[in-house]
Amino acid sequence: MSLFKKIFSKEKKETLDKGLEKSKTDFFSKLGKAVAGKAKVDDEVLDDLEDVLVSSDVGVSTTVKIINRIEERVARDKFLGTDELNKILREEIAALLSETNSGEATDFYVPTDKKPYVIMVVGVNGVGKTTTIGKLAYQFKKEGRKVVLGAADTFRAAAIDQLQVWADRVDVPIVKQKMGSDPASVAFDSVQSAVKQNADVVIIDTAGRLHNKVNLMNELTKVKRVMQKVVDDAPHEVLLVLDGSTGQNAFEQAKQFTAATEVTSLAVTKLDGTAKGGVVIGISDQFKIPVKYIGVGEGMEDLQVFNKYEFVDSFFK
Repeated sequence: MSLFKKIFSKEKKETLDKGLEKSKTDFFSKLGKAVAGKAKVDDEVLDDLEDVLVSSDVGVSTTVKIINRIEERVARDKFLGTDELNKILREEIAALLSETNSGEATDFYVPTDKKPYVIMVVGVNGVGKTTTIGKLAYQFKKEGRKVVLGAADTFRAAAIDQLQVWADRVDVPIVKQKMGSDPASVAFDSVQSAVKQNADVVIIDTAGRLHNKVNLMNELTKVKRVMQKVVDDAPHEVLLVLDGSTGQNAFEQAKQFTAATEVTSLAVTKLDGTAKGGVVIGISDQFKIPVKYIGVGEGMEDLQVFNKYEFVDSFFK
């Protein structure tokens, strides 16, 4: 099918295949049980397939769209064998995701007309936010970009320490203050430092508290406003990090954060340790916000740009 062409390198593709192994094995185990003893795709098979997709964390709304597409195909082609279901799913999900304006990337790209390009990273504690920032810094630096990190999650001492570890590991400068400092002040200093150093990218970590949406909204709004005193259109990107292993809870976090601030891109982490990889399909379809990165392992290279065709190809391989 023309949607599927070789995009990633062999090594990158192998990493993606391995990272989605648990999700794929779980999905096909359920699918195998759903079509056992059935020769053709009928209403009963479609009902069972709907259950499989929902239980694989694809999400109800996206599942209904996929089932509708397959129903149309059954009506058109009259007879579809269950042995073709894998291929059909692969094609229809890729076609569905091709209607979204995201998941086309092949590398870690930063616009060159914004300097420094300011990325504000948000997400609850424990989702892999700081690790994602470190790996992003590594990838941008590898592309020849000058990167500065800003430790504006001043609510937890561990967050500042952890970001310092990544800054040392990647060998990029970090701007930080002591725990309990004003996050907006750290963000201001970080952007100002990036300007002085003629940096290409500055990545700002922020606190991951969701217990009070009003406080979160006020804090993030203040951080943005203060950064704009240095770079008037900052931040250029607000990246929300979600833990893919939490399945439907990731949807809920996305709803909460998009209500609290204007999120412009998403990173879905920890997909290698879970069978809930289907959540990426649902999130990519449902939120009109691009999934930009996915985490498929612990290594530096295991944060990948999200390419929907490569993802679906690996999932249904």
